[in-house]
Amino acid sequence: MATKSVSARLAFAALALALPEAAAADVFLLSSATFKDGAMLPKKAGDIAARGPNCKGENVSPELSWSNAPEGTKSFAVTVFDPDAGNGAGFVHWVAYGIPPDVTSFAEGEISAPSDKYVGGFSGKKLATFGGPCPPPGSPHHYVFMIVATDLDPHELPPGLTFSELQEKLKGHRKAASSLVGTYINPYPQ
Repeated sequence: MATKSVSARLAFAALALALPEAAAADVFLLSSATFKDGAMLPKKAGDIAARGPNCKGENVSPELSWSNAPEGTKSFAVTVFDPDAGNGAGFVHWVAYGIPPDVTSFAEGEISAPSDKYVGGFSGKKLATFGGPCPPPGSPHHYVFMIVATDLDPHELPPGLTFSELQEKLKGHRKAASSLVGTYINPYPQ
């Protein structure tokens, strides 16, 4: 599953590079000052030891910023998903939505706590805030940070939606999407 995701992202990146310069500049884009697409997330992004024996981090969420939202965007939704967890079934690390159109970033650590900048859904651990990586020892896991621009008003959806429920509510309301992939491995390389 992760290989398909990476292959699709590479194909999209190749297509974006082939676009004329002016058009490529207008692409809805998610970025981070904390990590580059395809690179390792910092150790401090890992979940805290109290939530699992393999967790060695501080649960400090990465900085996220986005630009070039399409015209008519009324809110954003962000999810963080590990497609490698659960023997390929995946695991949801964060679900947030109702992010107002004037919000274009989250500072490092900001989504590790509740905020009035977003409505919290439920992660796989029933958290309404970011839950950092905590994969079992061995192969690196991939963490897909996805932002969706929507035509929904910021307070249109109720709090506590799961990943699946949010995806269902967004049908017919997506204007654009962008993603970043970070990796994390236990034990974390020193």
